[in-house]
Amino acid sequence: MSSSAVPLFRFGIIADPQYAAVAPHAAMDRYYANSLTKVAEAIEVFNGEELSFVMTLGDIIDRSFSSFDDILPVYGKLRHEALFLLGNHDFSVSAGHLSEVATRLGMPAPYYSFSRHGWRFIVLDGNEVSTFAPPENHPHRALAARMLAELQAKEAANAHRWNGALSDAQFAWLGDEVANAAAAGEKVIVMNHYPVYPPGAHGMWDSERVVALLASQAHVVAYLNGHDHVGNYGKAGACHFVNFKGVVDTEKENAFALVEVHADCIEIRGFGREESRRLDY
Repeated sequence: MSSSAVPLFRFGIIADPQYAAVAPHAAMDRYYANSLTKVAEAIEVFNGEELSFVMTLGDIIDRSFSSFDDILPVYGKLRHEALFLLGNHDFSVSAGHLSEVATRLGMPAPYYSFSRHGWRFIVLDGNEVSTFAPPENHPHRALAARMLAELQAKEAANAHRWNGALSDAQFAWLGDEVANAAAAGEKVIVMNHYPVYPPGAHGMWDSERVVALLASQAHVVAYLNGHDHVGNYGKAGACHFVNFKGVVDTEKENAFALVEVHADCIEIRGFGREESRRLDY
């Protein structure tokens, strides 16, 4: 069985630290300030491994732009490349800081791609069309309000203002990236803050078109996300959809993962509350 063999490469996953120097929300079992210690614990484990990178799947902070000043130095102790994508809570900052979030996280752009070991990682920005992330008076805010109203009229499960969607331009870019990866002989892993499958309350508003695209391509192996803190898993076409659990939940238990990519499967080694899974491809 190949899973016992040496993997092609490995990377780390952290989801939803939602750090803020505020009191816990006991009813929701969220301990915002404790995420500094939990992320530090995860980094200590990651530093003992050979990894290509560590990705945090959004919601690095819970609120306040100054929260980045506390949590980003913790990532400074990581001996691997620290990569980020944008979550809804990362925009719980004052209006003047909205356009600075991606830059503060050292991201090359709000959505981007990179290749490692013959695999292409496509990193999405599910907040691009939302009621909170675009600058005030941006057309994407008006579009988000219309999309949300339509979903609410249909009583859709994901008709919540803490979800969002891709712009048509970003969706077209995603299609191009998937096609270019196929042409280059690369397998694909997509990463985003929001789940798209299985359908649910936390799903991106335009989940259906994203699933239709990814499930129709044999070289798209996995879609990794956070946002729904309880975690989830589904499979559509050949694509595995994995929702990682949130770090911020519970007072003391952590949740993070090591992902090992093998020639015929992906092994997810869960720590703390995170589940271990084997994804065959």
